[in-house]
Amino acid sequence: MINRRNFIIRTAALVSAVQFPALSLARTSATEFELIAGPARKKLFRPDAEASDVWAYNSEVPGPEIRVNKGDRIRVRFTNNLEEPTSVHWHGIRIDNAMDGVSGLTQEPVQPGASFLYDFEAPDAGTYWYHAHNKSWNEVGRGLYGPLIIDEPEKPFDDLHDITLVIDDWRLRQPGVLDTESFGSLMDWSHGGRLGNWITVNGEPAPAMVLKRGEAYRLRLINAANSRVFEIDPNRFDAKVLAYDGQALPEPINLGYAPAMLGPAQRMDLLVVPRESFVLEEVSSNDPLVMAEFKVEGDAAAAPATPPLAINAIPEPDIANAQRVKVVMEGGAMGGFVEITYQGKKLQREDVQSTRQTWAFNGVANLASDPQFVAERGQTIILETVNRTAWVHAMHVHGHHFRVISRSGSEVDEGEPWRDTFLIGPEQTTNIAFVADNPGKWLYHCHMLEHAAAGMTTWFTVA
Repeated sequence: MINRRNFIIRTAALVSAVQFPALSLARTSATEFELIAGPARKKLFRPDAEASDVWAYNSEVPGPEIRVNKGDRIRVRFTNNLEEPTSVHWHGIRIDNAMDGVSGLTQEPVQPGASFLYDFEAPDAGTYWYHAHNKSWNEVGRGLYGPLIIDEPEKPFDDLHDITLVIDDWRLRQPGVLDTESFGSLMDWSHGGRLGNWITVNGEPAPAMVLKRGEAYRLRLINAANSRVFEIDPNRFDAKVLAYDGQALPEPINLGYAPAMLGPAQRMDLLVVPRESFVLEEVSSNDPLVMAEFKVEGDAAAAPATPPLAINAIPEPDIANAQRVKVVMEGGAMGGFVEITYQGKKLQREDVQSTRQTWAFNGVANLASDPQFVAERGQTIILETVNRTAWVHAMHVHGHHFRVISRSGSEVDEGEPWRDTFLIGPEQTTNIAFVADNPGKWLYHCHMLEHAAAGMTTWFTVA
């Protein structure tokens, strides 16, 4: 097994050796794209290492960048060349429900050899992504994901100054190949999820890129990992936060606390005006891990004006007249035995091995026949989530953005920025508020993908 010490050693050796990988484009025209899911081979470890068996969109990991303008109508012809069914979810987009890509809820999964046309409008500018949404713990973990970038009507950064960084961790075994045999491990499902031991950015370990001194850049960070929370400190390279989960802040801010916790599926846009070379690090331990290096060259330029970002028109919650919903999270390892109902049956201890359901929302594991709640269109929902487990979770609401209006024991949501995914710690209670203005059936689930498969998935209806 590749261990942490090996990771640190190879970081020192490779940090200046690998050219920063550019992401390809999938378009066949300005707003029409083709995606093909299928098996591929990719070197994840060192350039001289053996290639791994991965699953990829258009034979690439990450999949090609899909980039359009705000308001465009997007058409994506998707073909499944895998040996199992799959679908594509467009994460963070306030999309038509029929196009949300959730197998078993909004569409039937696309069978092997079949195709599906995703056709939807891009209502909001920002940093988003797409990924498989059938057996996501397996399909995303093998590489089925890619960036979805929606540009503002007037782009504040040109292409050379607008950089997408898709971050992932992989579980490698000797000799540096993807450990495919451990997918589906009950230990992962009942504990912290599938955690890797090797980090890539845009599919490469510790890539390097050259920036021009004194010019303004936007770095779009996307966490595509199954379960890892990346800890990143923008203050180490004088960066300011421009946006969370695709939603621009009124103005760039210095992070008053450090580090920033970038959970699975979360995004963070940073404004960088480099004066000296710097590195993007994962700082959760005493030995920060270099994920990417930025070399700064050229003469110092005059301080650039901060480009304004367009604010998306998301309806403000009406807190005073909100419908309140409470979801209690229970189960998992070290949480003690809890009574769980799955597919109408109360599980016994001996049922865990056969059902693999170890987590529950309000005592129910996975998609129940009835929704968690029903909202009238335009109604404000305050969703109170209580974490009675021993683990951190990344909770994602489909089809809507919300404000975190309270979080016990924390002040990290000062200013209440819009989000589509939030982190919740053990024994923590978090309240989010959003206007349920998008009709259809929508998921609410943990984006630690093993947790979702093992019970932390529910749904609600907007009438």
